[in-house]
Amino acid sequence: MKNLKERVRKSETLFGCFLGLGSPLTTEIMGMAGYDWALIDLEHGAGDERDTLGQLQALEHTSAAAIIRVESNARQRVHRVLDLGAHGIMFPRIDNAEQAREAVAAMRYPPFGVRGVAQANRACEFGSTFRSYLETANDTLLSVVQIETEASVKNVEEIAAVDGVDVLFIGPSDLTQSLGIIGEFRHPRFVDAVEQTSRAAARFGKATGILLPKPDDFAFFHELGLRFLGSGSDGVLLNNAARALVKTLHASLAREQAPVS
Repeated sequence: MKNLKERVRKSETLFGCFLGLGSPLTTEIMGMAGYDWALIDLEHGAGDERDTLGQLQALEHTSAAAIIRVESNARQRVHRVLDLGAHGIMFPRIDNAEQAREAVAAMRYPPFGVRGVAQANRACEFGSTFRSYLETANDTLLSVVQIETEASVKNVEEIAAVDGVDVLFIGPSDLTQSLGIIGEFRHPRFVDAVEQTSRAAARFGKATGILLPKPDDFAFFHELGLRFLGSGSDGVLLNNAARALVKTLHASLAREQAPVS
């Protein structure tokens, strides 16, 4: 099992991507690019749980650990994707410590949580490695909670203090919208929220992450202490590359058709 949680504990700088198309092929392409983690997005992505299995299989032979963003901290949603073999879960819109505790509980087996025990699933090789998985899952699965609202920033100390939370991951678009400054990623209020989150995470031995607005923003956020960094998604990269290619082709056509003076 790719132990992403151990790398987070070592404060490594880890790069990840978002997967929103629900396609095993684009998932495999992104995984083979060399990312440390890849997030299968069930909150905003086009795929659903039926598509998740193929995406997990596509990531198996790549360097990228598989994280799944679920729609909520409802334990049934978490159980299903963990049983499929996810290495971690991202929980959107965690506004307070109680929600963070519910998220962590959904990932952990009793007596530390409420995850149901099942042997015949992919995560434990359909029963072949059930005992070892049962004994190690609570310590190896990564819990990522998203800081996306003004309320979550207000409660960030309490959220960071929750045992079992590993990464506080800032959602820049949602957070700037909540702050009334959507898309202003260098606005003092947003930067202050990032710094508050980073300080709280560091105080309790947790990591801080963000989906970089642009790759060029790496140095800015890295200097603020963020080490769990997302950049790029399959849909956006394909869209940008296709549009750039067509623009280049039309420019070439225009030059070809231009009258010779």
